[in-house]
Amino acid sequence: MTSTTRLKTLLTNGDFILAPGVFDMFSAHIADRMGFKALYMTGYGVSGSYLGQPDAGLVTYTDMVGRARTIAEGTQTPLIADADTGFGGLINIRQTVRGYEAAGVQAIQIEDQEMPKKCGHTPNRRVVPLPDMLRRIEVAVDSRRHDDTLIIARTDSRTALGLDEAIRRGQAFAKAGADIVFIEAPETPEEFQRVGDSIDAWLLANMVPTGKSPEIPRDDLKAWGFNIAIYPSAGMGVVCAALENNFAWLKEHGSTIGSPVPAFTMKQLHDLVGFEDVWAFEKKYVESEKS
Repeated sequence: MTSTTRLKTLLTNGDFILAPGVFDMFSAHIADRMGFKALYMTGYGVSGSYLGQPDAGLVTYTDMVGRARTIAEGTQTPLIADADTGFGGLINIRQTVRGYEAAGVQAIQIEDQEMPKKCGHTPNRRVVPLPDMLRRIEVAVDSRRHDDTLIIARTDSRTALGLDEAIRRGQAFAKAGADIVFIEAPETPEEFQRVGDSIDAWLLANMVPTGKSPEIPRDDLKAWGFNIAIYPSAGMGVVCAALENNFAWLKEHGSTIGSPVPAFTMKQLHDLVGFEDVWAFEKKYVESEKS
């Protein structure tokens, strides 16, 4: 069910893209049904849900491209996907871009951190020299097979090197051919405004409530020149809270009877994962064979 709608077309037409973070097929199926213009496959969410490990460079290319393919094939909404630093050297970046593109990803995020990378809302992140990142962008752009596959270039330099350096890098990323520029972790609304005023490219804002950046309303981001807002933790944060609360109720009361935590019924879960198709198949082939 990979999307035939092109993210590049939406951006070219002036659409503002609001993309919730997805990390497995429950989250992807739910978001896919809700009319969002894009989904964002979060590296933090994949690392945490798939490996049970922090987003600290431990998830591999194979892990991520496999999850991207599963999500893209199971949804109809354009998919943006985190590709960390490209999972190695320049040849790895080429493989990553081609692999993600073949998997159905429409926008591929490459960042300027040193390896192993870390979540953009944690301390002690280090970035490579600007020329090294520009080479990553060059390879990423040259490696794609389709013009409407978008390359997102992210800098994590704000936290350690300051906003001026982050903006300088963002401007250089745009000149190097990145389709979308992503300045990670501005620390105030005024910093977001400066980014919007300073960089002539499609811009992505990372909204992580309780992270390093303030949460900015969509209309403000749009007015300041941003084109995409991703919400990586919008799914995993509430899922974890709901699981903890419902499990605590079960442990304390010996059943889920009376639990105040909202829950899907089995009918809703069956519908979400596609049991209707299984039942239709069985009716057509299995039951007809018996008769």
